[in-house]
Amino acid sequence: MLSQLPIDLAKVKKENIDREILRAGIIAELDAINLYEQMAAMTGNTDIKKIILDIAKEEKTHVGEFQALLLELDRQQAAELEEGKKEVEEELGR
Repeated sequence: MLSQLPIDLAKVKKENIDREILRAGIIAELDAINLYEQMAAMTGNTDIKKIILDIAKEEKTHVGEFQALLLELDRQQAAELEEGKKEVEEELGR
């Protein structure tokens, strides 16, 4: 089953709507990626697998597009993303 949005966009304050729309878009794209990659893993037909994986790759680009816009609108999100990256690098000794 695909994810449901964690919030009702109709109830979001006007000053927050754009960020929440972008987050909802990211959720939808991640769901699509998961679905397509699971279907590709299930099929034995190499043509179908190839096309489905190509579509999943396109969805990953969409995630990047939504995220780029979100990081422009939400500086805290951008800062925390960088902090998370640093924590992983520290934990892995990189």
